[in-house]
Amino acid sequence: MLDELAPRTVRSNLIQLTRSEDLGDGCDVTTAASVPTEQRVQVQIGARVPGILCGLSLLEEILDGFHMEAHVDLAVMDGDRVEAGAVVATLEGRHADLLTVERTMLNLLGHLSGIATATRRLVDLVAGTRAAICETRKTLPGLRGLQKYAVHCGGGRLHRFGLFDAALFKDNHLATMRSLGTDLEAACRAARAMGPIRFVEVEVDTLDQLDTVLSFEAGVVDIILLDNMPPEMMAEAVRRRDDRRPTVELEASGGISEATIQAVAQSGVDRISVGALTHSVQNLDLGFDL
Repeated sequence: MLDELAPRTVRSNLIQLTRSEDLGDGCDVTTAASVPTEQRVQVQIGARVPGILCGLSLLEEILDGFHMEAHVDLAVMDGDRVEAGAVVATLEGRHADLLTVERTMLNLLGHLSGIATATRRLVDLVAGTRAAICETRKTLPGLRGLQKYAVHCGGGRLHRFGLFDAALFKDNHLATMRSLGTDLEAACRAARAMGPIRFVEVEVDTLDQLDTVLSFEAGVVDIILLDNMPPEMMAEAVRRRDDRRPTVELEASGGISEATIQAVAQSGVDRISVGALTHSVQNLDLGFDL
């Protein structure tokens, strides 16, 4: 899944960018001035809080990208749950090299593990319902594939990757279409005819709009997004979908948090998309201990 969402070339480019940001055309001046070149050391990366790990597979790639050699021994794998105090990886190599890559490793590992941990919390909260947890396109440039991989490691489901692999007619598209007199069902058909795409989805925020989309011919729309609906309205949307077009999935979205997600899931929706998983997640606290 990592290579599918974030191919090696994407990861390599990201690591080269981080190297350029840290070292520029020079070196790590603090380390060069204070640490003997050939001194070797063992470092343990440890979890300071419980969480789900993600990004461990990048450690060796970071070393390669910084043109450094070190032995990496992983104690856990991406997607594993760890407790506070657990050692997740041990690195052995030149002291100076490991000090230079410390922040890059912790930045990526902490950020991706934070996403995976937040995802798993939501997945656990909706356990026993039909709802799957999905991410969105609210990602950081250059990090989208890795952020979506982290959601996968936390037990979430892939939404569309970009604008190219699925059609999602949201409020601004719909407003533009109304002003132009464009027929929504025809636009959905046109999107599907453009080539292989993963799904066609339409956003609604009222039950009348839902009824309109449910009236489309079978197979035109795969998913209907219920935007900012209260749980009781979502439950009614589920009943109407079940009666009229049971193969269409319903996705809840809009301001959903840990405090509200159980009520949303219990409405019977199939998917819940949460932008906060990637745009405002807290890093998992990890240590880089000599």
